Amino acid sequence: MSGAKYRLEMKGICKKFPGVKALDQVDFYVQPGTVHALLGENGAGKSTLMKCLFGIYAKDTGSILIDDEKVDFESSHEALIKGVSMVHQELEQVRERNVMDNVWLGRYPRKGLVVDEKEMLTKTKEIFRDLDLDIDPKTPLYKLTVSQRQMVDIAKAISYQCKILVLDEPTSSLVDREVELLFEMIKRLKAKGVSIVYISHKLDEIFRIADYVTVMRDGKTIGTKGIEETTVDQVVAMMVGRELTERFPVKDNKLGEVILKVENLSEDAPNSIRNIDLELRAGEILGIAGLLGAGRTELLETIFGVRRRKSGNITHKGKEVVNNNSKEAIQNKFALCTEERRFNGIFPDLTVAFNTVIINLKKCRNKLKYLSNARIAEDTDWVIKSLNVKTPKQSVPIRSLSGGNQQKLIIGRWLLMNPDIMLMDDPTRGIDVGAKYEIYQLIIDFAAKGKGVIFASSEMPELLGISDRILVLSNGRVSDIFDLKADKEKASQEKIFHSAAKYL
Repeated sequence: MSGAKYRLEMKGICKKFPGVKALDQVDFYVQPGTVHALLGENGAGKSTLMKCLFGIYAKDTGSILIDDEKVDFESSHEALIKGVSMVHQELEQVRERNVMDNVWLGRYPRKGLVVDEKEMLTKTKEIFRDLDLDIDPKTPLYKLTVSQRQMVDIAKAISYQCKILVLDEPTSSLVDREVELLFEMIKRLKAKGVSIVYISHKLDEIFRIADYVTVMRDGKTIGTKGIEETTVDQVVAMMVGRELTERFPVKDNKLGEVILKVENLSEDAPNSIRNIDLELRAGEILGIAGLLGAGRTELLETIFGVRRRKSGNITHKGKEVVNNNSKEAIQNKFALCTEERRFNGIFPDLTVAFNTVIINLKKCRNKLKYLSNARIAEDTDWVIKSLNVKTPKQSVPIRSLSGGNQQKLIIGRWLLMNPDIMLMDDPTRGIDVGAKYEIYQLIIDFAAKGKGVIFASSEMPELLGISDRILVLSNGRVSDIFDLKADKEKASQEKIFHSAAKYL
């Protein structure tokens, strides 16, 4: 790419954290008006590199130039002023405030000494109109779905009239219609000369919208190619350092007796799940499909007891159970991997060890009922080794790990508890192809022990790849069930989509 005029130049960037060299002499160049994909496995250094650009992290060595001008941002506010916007993989929002407060946080329009609410509302509506977003600016943020909040964050970033827009896993929570909206936004921004750095693990998206792709591995730049000069297989090989011939592990799990029966289950909330019936057998992976708002999360959380049940029965191994809260669910041998790991899956500022054993603290006590550091270390070490978690040591904050390694620790936390039923809500969201494969293998191995898995996902290929049956939700109701073990040919993405739209 030498000889081109670059909008962004990052040369010889290095960054160390305690026990790990996150970036090692990284070079990254982006041309004006192009979409440049930045790829790599979880922990490769992609987000760290962009946080060095955005002023969140201070680089140790190296130089950054924007339009041939050397920059060294000391804060994200300074980066925004200079025309660099970033949408983070983990949403950084004030959930208790409304939508327009979140869009204009830190730069409220003023009339004298007071905030000009009327001007703020008008400007927010204009931005949303341009982006074709049907969201009321006065709605409290916590009332929005994850995908709607993601779109608000993207709208906020675009509203800065940026020259460089960094999108870190922007479609991880978006449904198909919203993805298409985002791609249209990107096309319009490209036409205006905006440079877009696009971080994603969804390779089909990369090959749709990117002009160039740079691959990182273990904190180093592996190479940069024009998108027309490479293939998906070549990119994957660059990412993982080996050819990944199979996307999903081989399954040979045998199904046993019914271990979970859900009858007439409804949540005590309007416009939620109603009259859900399902069965789960020992050794089975039951996939849950559905469009945005279909009730996938609501179903799992109602079974687990973190949402209030209006009606229905749950029978576990022939015995009726009442999961009124997560504590009761855990006692009844249920586990739940939540959709938003940072919001309700981890304690980000606490250690890897703490996050690993938090559910199993009783087993970490000595004879005097005090917590045993040796037992905590032993259990954490088992999870790290068994699940191939990449972490410098047990004492680092879990937030310093990549998303894929955080997710593996969450799964390991539940495996220590030895549950019978594993409820998983989009567990591979924002995770690279290599880590996804490892998580699929963990799920299959868990089911092979005679356990049951209910696996909700927004990615149809993975549902078809690892499920034994797929239950489809449409507007809070069961619209169909596809038995992949009986006849896999009867299930297809198109048929499942039509089923998901049945009650709309």
